[in-house]
Amino acid sequence: MAAAKKKSSSSAAAAAPAFSLATLKPNPHSRPKRVRIGRGHGSGMVKTGGEGGKGQTVRSGGGKGPAFEGGQTPWNRRLPQRRGYSQKSRDIGHFRTELAVINVGELAGWDAAVEVSPQSLKAHGKISAVKDGVKILGGSGKRAKGGSLPAGLKFRDVLFSASAREALGAVGADFGDTEAAPAE
Repeated sequence: MAAAKKKSSSSAAAAAPAFSLATLKPNPHSRPKRVRIGRGHGSGMVKTGGEGGKGQTVRSGGGKGPAFEGGQTPWNRRLPQRRGYSQKSRDIGHFRTELAVINVGELAGWDAAVEVSPQSLKAHGKISAVKDGVKILGGSGKRAKGGSLPAGLKFRDVLFSASAREALGAVGADFGDTEAAPAE
């Protein structure tokens, strides 16, 4: 068996061509196939033939914008301009209604004889500025003095949350015509 292996290996060595510069070849697929330039559109190498373009097409940022319509007046110039400026519906910017907020608990110890209005709340230091109105919320508040709400409070030009209206209604507050929002 060993003799058979020896015999086959010696015949393989004899079949191999002689190693010389004349017989050298590159590895298969290691070198790209030569491209024949200018041999029809099917070749993919027509017109500039791999040399690139000139002028505007070569420059960085060159070319036409996405809205360019070949010289025709583009749609953004054909459409009429909208006049005016209004963002009232979006409640942003200077159209935003900003309310001064106060909690029900901060009205504990309030004199029932004094009407609760934006001006009186500012005068008593409960709010810093009237802004676009005042809204009373149902929380106890950080500045609450403790104690209970006085009975028979009267309100004017003030908005309420549902929980604040419930808490004040329990002590017999007079809401007057407060549901009409001040300036909007």
